[in-house]
Amino acid sequence: MLDAERLADFPLRVPRGFAERMRKGDPDDPLFLQVWPRGAEALAVEGFGLDAVGDMAKLKPGGIVHKYQHRVLVMTTGACGVHCRYCFRRHFPYSEALAARDHWREALAQIAADTSITEVILSGGDPLSLSDDKLGEFIDGLDRIAHVRRLRLHTRQIVVLPERVDDGLVERLADTRLDTVIVLHANHANELDAKVADACARLRQIGVTLLNQAVLLRRVNDRVDALKALSERLFECGVLPYYLHLLDRVDGAAHFEVDEDTARGLMRELASELPGYLMPRLARETAGDAAKQVLA
Repeated sequence: MLDAERLADFPLRVPRGFAERMRKGDPDDPLFLQVWPRGAEALAVEGFGLDAVGDMAKLKPGGIVHKYQHRVLVMTTGACGVHCRYCFRRHFPYSEALAARDHWREALAQIAADTSITEVILSGGDPLSLSDDKLGEFIDGLDRIAHVRRLRLHTRQIVVLPERVDDGLVERLADTRLDTVIVLHANHANELDAKVADACARLRQIGVTLLNQAVLLRRVNDRVDALKALSERLFECGVLPYYLHLLDRVDGAAHFEVDEDTARGLMRELASELPGYLMPRLARETAGDAAKQVLA
C-alpha cells in the first residue's frame, strides 16, 4: 500500500554545493539517488518500521539515548543540512526530545550523575546544525564533568556543507580538554571534493580524530570499485573508514537495501583490493543488542 504522508513528512532538502557535485542529467548519479524522493518510499514493506534501531524505546528526558555501556548519545537538534532518503531517524519525534532546550540542563545533569559515562556522542539531526555558541555551551558543560573523557560528533554537515567548518567552529572545538572524534558520513567518493578535504584538514590540525561511517546502498555504492574508491578518497582527506553499515530497516528505505550475503561477498572482494587499515567493518545495528554486530 502507498502512504503519501511518508513523502510529505520528509521533503527534499539538499545544499546547492552538494547538488553541484552530481553528474548533470544522470538519474543514476550516486549522489542524486541518495537525496531525490521516489515513490518507492511510500510503499509499506514488511520488516521495516518507524524505529529501526530502538532509539525511541531508549529515549530519556533531556534527549538522552543510553543504549550502550560507558557512552550516551545526545539528541542535540532535529535540524540537518540534507535529507538522505535512507535516514534511519526520518520518523523520529524530535519536537518531543531535544537536549538543547533549557541550556542543556537536564542532559548535563544526567551525564554528571552517572560516573560510568566516559564518552558523549552528539547526534540528531546534525549537531553541526547548531550555532557555535549553542554547541559551545554544551561542550563547556561537559568539560566540567570530570568523568567524561571523550566527545564524539556524528555529522553529515562536513560532507554536504563543508563551509560549516569555519574559524568559529575550529576555535570552539580546539578549546576543550576532551579528546574529540568526528565521525563523518560519506557513502561515495564523489561526495568528497576539494572543499571537504580542506575542511577535514582544518579539523586534523587541531587534533580531531576523523572517522567515516558509510551505509551500503543499492545502486549507490554496492560495487567493489565504488567502495574501494571511497576508502582511498577518505584516506586522502585524512579520514579513516570506520563502519560500513547494512541499511537500518526504516520505513521508506527498503529500495536501498543490500542483503547480507551480497554485502559479505563485497567485503571479501574488497579485502583483496585494500590494505587492512582502509577496510571498514561491515556492521548491523539491531534494537536491543548490547553493541553493534560486526559481520566482516
